[in-house]
Amino acid sequence: MRRRSEPHTSEQRLDAQRLRLEHELARLPQGKLRDAVGVRIEQLQAAAEMYGFLMLREEAAAPR
Repeated sequence: MRRRSEPHTSEQRLDAQRLRLEHELARLPQGKLRDAVGVRIEQLQAAAEMYGFLMLREEAAAPR
């Protein structure tokens, strides 16, 4: 029987994707594909920052 893996948070998935793309970027030669991967990394960083901001707001709004 197959074991289920632990659920990952959105933050963990974004970070894993960013790390994978950074390793890919290091191996790519100069060109359009490398530029596109660089843009995607920037998008993932922005998404992680937005996620962090929203989680802070959610924690602040939670009743105590």
